Amino acid sequence: CKHIQITNCSFSSKGNHYPQCQVKASTNFDAEWDALNIEKTIKTEGVDEVTIVNILTNRRNAQRQDSAFAWQRRTKKELASALKSALSGHLEMVIWGLLNTPAQYDASALKASMKGLGTDEDSLVEIICSTTNQELQEINRVYKEMYKTDLEKDIILDTYGDFCKLMVALAKVRRAEDGSVIDYELIDQDAWDFYDAGVKRKGTDVPKWISIMTEQTVSHLQKVFDRYKSYSPSRESIKKEVAGDLENAFMNLVQCIQNKTLYFADRVYYSMKGKGIRDKVLIRIMVSRSEVDMLKIRPEFKRKYGKSLYYYIQQDTKGDYPESTAVPVRWR
Repeated sequence: CKHIQITNCSFSSKGNHYPQCQVKASTNFDAEWDALNIEKTIKTEGVDEVTIVNILTNRRNAQRQDSAFAWQRRTKKELASALKSALSGHLEMVIWGLLNTPAQYDASALKASMKGLGTDEDSLVEIICSTTNQELQEINRVYKEMYKTDLEKDIILDTYGDFCKLMVALAKVRRAEDGSVIDYELIDQDAWDFYDAGVKRKGTDVPKWISIMTEQTVSHLQKVFDRYKSYSPSRESIKKEVAGDLENAFMNLVQCIQNKTLYFADRVYYSMKGKGIRDKVLIRIMVSRSEVDMLKIRPEFKRKYGKSLYYYIQQDTKGDYPESTAVPVRWR
């Protein structure tokens, strides 16, 4: 099988395909040229995967949407469906992700996390807790467009208890937008309320925690957690007060609020730690963050874990598949 190396990132045609660097717009973009050349590669016996990767990983998402539209106008078929038939394995997963808009990609991942028996709580928490107001509003709109139902309704049907209440509160997009005024009295009050609702009392006032952490601005909450340190470490307090999915959700939410890039660096690291690779997690983060904050995630990863993200990906995928060719592609 072929091994495709993408500037500090390893892709394999029947194995792992993980874009690592930030994507920038192609300066010589021509949607018709893309459509024509992708059509040629698909018709080629054996499928020219290198060309497909070369084209799609050197375009920003908006440009890929234009290329997909040009393809559909040219062939009367959907590009994503054509490539799904032509490709396989993890390469198929990555390319499919790249051809979706960010909101479509997140909406489909949320649906998949709640589909069938059981819930993939980790994926649900990761997406819901890490998205901004604007992103969540667009995800809600696209989710309803794609699945003819509200995201909130599906969360209620598939989860329960306080975990469900937290996820629904986040999905409702009630968080205030960051402003220029810092209210120090409210910071002190929220820090005390967080303490009073948890460590200070017998039992936990979870609705109070949910209200504070889903309605206040991110910058305000960062200051609240700093102030809360004088009472008790926030993460240790959560571990003492709640358990299971709710604990995991609160812990992820707090980390996202405090340092989102470190949160994703940790998620990537633990997707590769131990036996086997949690491919879906790794692919989802690399695709979804490639145009957002991958250039910030990489130094956070190296600072905490001592080696580059590229090194870890290379080590964890090395030897899984025979290497017969390497093609440099600029993932800028």
